[in-house]
Amino acid sequence: MMKASLKACDVVIFGGGGDLAMRKLLPALYHLDQDGLLAKNTRIIGASRREMSAADYQAKVREALDEFVPKSIGDEKTWPRFKERLSYVSVDAQQESDFARFNDAKVGADDKDVVFYLATSPDLFGSICSSLANHGLNQERMRVVLEKPLGRDLTSSRAINDEVTQNFGEKQIFRIDHYLGKETVQNLLAIRFGNTLFEPLWDSAHIDNVQITVSETVGVEGRWGYYDKAGALRDMVQNHLVQLLCLVAMEPPGRNDADSVRDEKIKVLKALRPIEGANAYTKTVRGQYAKGMINGKEVKGYFDEEGSNPESRTETFVALRADIDNWRWAGVPFYLRTGKRLGQRYSEIVIQYKAIPHSIFNDESNRQLQRNQLIIRLQPEEKISLTVMNKVPGAGEGMNLQPVDLNLSLSEAFHNKRSPEAYERLLLDVMRDDATLFMRYDEVEAAWKWVDGIMAAWNQTSERPKEYASGSWGPAASMALPIKDGRNWHDY
Repeated sequence: MMKASLKACDVVIFGGGGDLAMRKLLPALYHLDQDGLLAKNTRIIGASRREMSAADYQAKVREALDEFVPKSIGDEKTWPRFKERLSYVSVDAQQESDFARFNDAKVGADDKDVVFYLATSPDLFGSICSSLANHGLNQERMRVVLEKPLGRDLTSSRAINDEVTQNFGEKQIFRIDHYLGKETVQNLLAIRFGNTLFEPLWDSAHIDNVQITVSETVGVEGRWGYYDKAGALRDMVQNHLVQLLCLVAMEPPGRNDADSVRDEKIKVLKALRPIEGANAYTKTVRGQYAKGMINGKEVKGYFDEEGSNPESRTETFVALRADIDNWRWAGVPFYLRTGKRLGQRYSEIVIQYKAIPHSIFNDESNRQLQRNQLIIRLQPEEKISLTVMNKVPGAGEGMNLQPVDLNLSLSEAFHNKRSPEAYERLLLDVMRDDATLFMRYDEVEAAWKWVDGIMAAWNQTSERPKEYASGSWGPAASMALPIKDGRNWHDY
């Protein structure tokens, strides 16, 4: 069970009637209330341009909960309490005069903490923060949460962050990446730093390679125009995959607090070897999905989607090899890949250990011998497994070995506890003023600087992304990426 927030606060959601709010944020807040983790006087205030009464907003939220939190229908203890927390303020983010309505609604009254969640286009982050500051809504007890994407390159990201930091201090800014709120991601820290078993073996002397995969079966889902301006490198690698890489590769922090953890993550980002110029052709593969079959159903290709432009060179798939130039990871490749319309939906981290230096077993066992693997599965199920070699039972079997998985399934190990959604953890952390799982300004800049080098190299060539069939595992060239190093992807 997560610890309760320390005190009541006002949670203001800009874009309070939008898709993110209805699908993720409000269900997450509902679950926190259901679990008794919201203080009595905590309020939730939706804010958007649309004129709407508080009763209309409450009805809209109830409709969303019925769709996205089915169990809420029968939970008539939580809903009346949650409903009373809900209110609404009509605010045009581009009209500074509208922000006076927050004062009319007594946001932050009685010295309550305030969380402003910006579930809007990043283009509005600067103007919203400026208007909040001009109405005295940037006091030390007030915090602002920024949704991704924070720009589309280092220059635009820096412009957004500079606008925000002109009005809020760095300690008041929470840059969210929902992947970091997943239970198994946090368990990665527990595995490394809460046990004597793994950390002594967590280096180049014992680990052969690390693989991080975030695979999606969906396409752009009617959002071609938006996605084509981003692409897989900006949308997934720059934040989600790079953040997972940092948690795998970071040194043990001195303490489990926000700055100690983030200080170690920034060291990893600064140690990433640049992928620039000709290196981009040997270290990266990009692709675009074509027609294919997923779960027995034919699906569209990228250029069959509504609003598509056949001249687009935006990638829907990226695979790359990253190298970290420090003592712990020298010579250990980190293989990252992500893509849409792939064969299966899952996210996982694979720690591939080195082979034993010499096998004493018979030929049959030698043929079966596999390297140890630690597999951290983030979705769809959350579990951790360790592959070890074990003797086949039976007196007549000799010393034949076969791989066996030692599994920790969070749902089975903690069957009496509901595993919270990522946004639940992160929203509660914001209310508690705990920034450990959020990105600091220098982290964002370092990640963009590394990704910009890759993007610049791609833009210097006329080569198009490689086509891959929907339902496959990406372009054939991506399969060859680890093969030329004498390795394979985990699923092959």
